[in-house]
Amino acid sequence: MDELRIRLPQQPPEPAEHDDYDRPLHAAMAGTVKAAVLLPVILRTEPVLLFTRRTTSLARHSGQVSFPGGRSEAGDRSPVETALRETQEETGIAPCFVSVAGYLDRYLTGTGFDIQPVVGLVSEGFRLAPDPREVAAIFEVPLAFLCDPANLRRESREIGGRQRSFYAFTYQDHEIWGATAAIVVSLAQRLNAITES
Repeated sequence: MDELRIRLPQQPPEPAEHDDYDRPLHAAMAGTVKAAVLLPVILRTEPVLLFTRRTTSLARHSGQVSFPGGRSEAGDRSPVETALRETQEETGIAPCFVSVAGYLDRYLTGTGFDIQPVVGLVSEGFRLAPDPREVAAIFEVPLAFLCDPANLRRESREIGGRQRSFYAFTYQDHEIWGATAAIVVSLAQRLNAITES
């Protein structure tokens, strides 16, 4: 995992264009809400990535699989601060268990969020305490599964009145798709680059 730190940007990068948008990047960014998520890589014998499933009562993305995170608040001095605060609020994992490895490319969602993914290496000893208002479940997926191209697929469906194409994974009974899957693909590309070098 030390090599992952070397390959990840240590400063938040600029957003990149992707297929969630059918308009130029500058137009897509107009009026977006700043947000950050943590990709919690738990350092076990076989490293795993931790995900949450949002409750069905939430107004946005209800019932979907996501990373811990959310919108930036006025007191947050950086995306890292947002990601760590939201992770503790949603999962109970305290910042003292997280070592920030770096950033992935920012992701603009079709629902108007400018998400900064932060990769965090999580040491053992934390206790989960999910917020029942936001988190219906917390689960782990082996990084090896997510890095195997055989487990990744491309799907499309009509969302918001237009056809959208997106990445998706299925792990056990969990469907990981959309922005969350795209962020996983970004991490997997970095990890696969390490193993190939």
